[in-house]
Amino acid sequence: MTDRGWYDNEYHDAAQRAERATRFGWAAIAGTAGALACTLIVLVALVVVAAVACLYVVVAMDY
Repeated sequence: MTDRGWYDNEYHDAAQRAERATRFGWAAIAGTAGALACTLIVLVALVVVAAVACLYVVVAMDY
């Protein structure tokens, strides 16, 4: 009984914990990347709106 196989409960539990930690890590990475992408889209939209507003002001000054 000194031979311990890979499917011993201790190793199986450790493998399950590692798998859960890996899934959590990838979920955190995906969530952060998604939040940054949304922030970047909003920032680009605000810059475009500001540029259009500036152009509107410049054109309106000529009249």
